[in-house]
Amino acid sequence: MSDLIMATKLYIPTPRPKAVLRPRLTERLSKGLYRKFSLISAPAGYGKTTLVCEWLADCDRPAAWLSLEEGDSELTRFLTCMISSLQTLEENIGEGVLAVLQTPQLPPIESILTALLNEIAAIPTPFILVLDDYHVVNSKSVDDAVFFLLDHLPAQMHLVMTTREGPSIPLARLRVRDQLTELRAADIRFTLSESEDFLNRIMGLNLSLDKVSSLESRTEGWVAGLHLAALSIQGDHDAERLIQTFAGSHHFVLDYLIEEVLQRLPEAVQTFLLRTSILDRMCGSLCDDVMLDPAVSGKKTLMDLERNNLFVVPLDNERHWYRYHHLFADLLRKRLQESLDGSNIAEFHKRASDWYENNGLEVEAFRHAVESHDIERSARLLEGKGMPLHLRGAAAISLNWLESLPAAELDARPALWVMYGSALLIAGKLTGIEHKLRVAELALADAEQDARVRDLIGLIAATRATLASLVLTGNSDGADRKLQVAEAAMKNTRTDDKTDDLVGLIAPTSDVWISGNQGIDNVIVQSRRALSYLRPDNIAIRTAAAWMLGVACQRCGDHSTAREAYNEVISNSLMMGHQLMAVMAMIGLGQIEEAENRASSALEYYQEALRLGGDLPLPALREAQSGLERVSKRGMKSNLIESLSQREVEVLELIAKGLSNREIGEKLFLALDTVKGHNRRIFEKLQVQRRTEAIARAGELNLFPNTRKPH
Repeated sequence: MSDLIMATKLYIPTPRPKAVLRPRLTERLSKGLYRKFSLISAPAGYGKTTLVCEWLADCDRPAAWLSLEEGDSELTRFLTCMISSLQTLEENIGEGVLAVLQTPQLPPIESILTALLNEIAAIPTPFILVLDDYHVVNSKSVDDAVFFLLDHLPAQMHLVMTTREGPSIPLARLRVRDQLTELRAADIRFTLSESEDFLNRIMGLNLSLDKVSSLESRTEGWVAGLHLAALSIQGDHDAERLIQTFAGSHHFVLDYLIEEVLQRLPEAVQTFLLRTSILDRMCGSLCDDVMLDPAVSGKKTLMDLERNNLFVVPLDNERHWYRYHHLFADLLRKRLQESLDGSNIAEFHKRASDWYENNGLEVEAFRHAVESHDIERSARLLEGKGMPLHLRGAAAISLNWLESLPAAELDARPALWVMYGSALLIAGKLTGIEHKLRVAELALADAEQDARVRDLIGLIAATRATLASLVLTGNSDGADRKLQVAEAAMKNTRTDDKTDDLVGLIAPTSDVWISGNQGIDNVIVQSRRALSYLRPDNIAIRTAAAWMLGVACQRCGDHSTAREAYNEVISNSLMMGHQLMAVMAMIGLGQIEEAENRASSALEYYQEALRLGGDLPLPALREAQSGLERVSKRGMKSNLIESLSQREVEVLELIAKGLSNREIGEKLFLALDTVKGHNRRIFEKLQVQRRTEAIARAGELNLFPNTRKPH
């Protein structure tokens, strides 16, 4: 995501100079700061965001802000945005976690969140994090991540959430623990006095209390309804008649008010509102490109809309980026659908896609290309420039689009079949991949093998290498059954992106040698094929293929080839800044050196893996730490066995059995002073001072081969 887009998401809206103050609500929020969580949940247009901004303006605590949008349903993007928000308060917080989130294979999400929580706990000053418009995030993995944060939240941080819908997290548990402050629609609806203040002082209507009461009753204290009502009444000489015509639920009132508001605006402004309603956020040049009307200035129109309180919200201090109030945007889009045919609306999306692509925002360009129903353009954007979009944090939207296309459209564009199979792999939907790859190969069979087609063939091979790597298990199940089991297991994990699960299933442990497994040959063949076909600059996929080649060769005992593959992985990963793959390759090299009894070099690789991994929450680091401990203990044990005499080992075993010095002397036919001398030399060699320490050290070093450790 670009810095420009990110900045608009982190901007805390400034309270309007003329606003209805609501101390009854801000005091409740302040009194609830000792709790973990404040939830402000109500339908659209109830002033949730405005209330929080008013509260923060007078609150003594610093605050970070994150305005959410539909694309943030991807867990990786959500966490990246949240950490960027926290960095507005603590510049370096979460840098290690951000590095992990940018790698192709993620570790378990709980380990990532734990690392972030540890950094939050180190912040000395209490602060607030606001997640605004959480309802647009429709993701179980994000819900689970937020609840994990809440369940382990340090006292320094207080989380605030505004949402139109109740979040899918266990609120009951938080209520029972007195960790939740809740404001619902019944709490934040305007009271009669607040409605009067808004209509008369803010909007300047000078209505009688009876008329205010009528509007408050008919709109049920709904702030947006009151606002639209006020706009309709302004300039109308028959306010009494207008007020009396309001009837029914606020949804019907809103439809009526939109008609009244829009009809009073100049036609050029109405056209601008409708056509730009397709945009999630707007700036002047983007609106200009969508409108293609030299008589209308996008920047000036946006500033005029803000000045006239027409539901446009600034997203930065420079008033460069704006968005429509979500409710207003929804209704504008509905009216746009009613007033124009699909081809015209598709053209607006195409223009938006052009603007986003020209400004380097390819994910947003792809989203609008999909909405424009331009399959050719969408396909080109999905393939990306060197790396497909589904490998750059847009897996969900990519897969959704591919699943919506008829087979004939995919057949006409073989690259889409390849992307389809690759996107399914990332989503953990393993059993449907091979069919997509076979169809892709048939479609590519007669194509000229230029650089693009060869790259697609390489991606097919890399995807197949991953599938083949996943079935290298010791049981007798067939490959299809093993993939079904793996797919079922990945459904139980909380993340939408399953690359971390895939790495975990493929990565070898210290005991990795396998013989007689034909599946290994398939991994090697497909990995080599991928490396021979992929472009040299397609580094991310080449690195993954080289790693799988290294793993397969390590498993079958071909250490020379495995070393060569792992070294390529390390070189590529360090060049890309992808620490995870470099760490995995270094661990593989450490395992090879350990298997060949080269303890010194094995230690170096394990230590370098731990150094490079740092504090990152990588499960692979556990294998590096285990390897380091194994090799260290073997070296210590070897040295000690050479330095302890056979008699000293016998004495040490009797010490471990609890015998006294006199009993040891009787058992071994030794004088008491001789036993004491053995004890002294044993303690010196083990670098201990007491019997209990000597027994513990002997257990650590496995000096008693016939003794089993308790489980």
